[in-house]
Amino acid sequence: MTASDDDDLEIYSSRRAQRVRITAWVALIALIATGGGAAIFSLLVR
Repeated sequence: MTASDDDDLEIYSSRRAQRVRITAWVALIALIATGGGAAIFSLLVR
């Protein structure tokens, strides 16, 4: 691998991490909004 390959992979890695973070927040908010996330919310508030 060259340095430019490492830079490309780093960009994909940061984008993937951002996408995973957004997906997790959307899922958490959806669970709380529908009432299925009451247990999760109570764990977070603790």
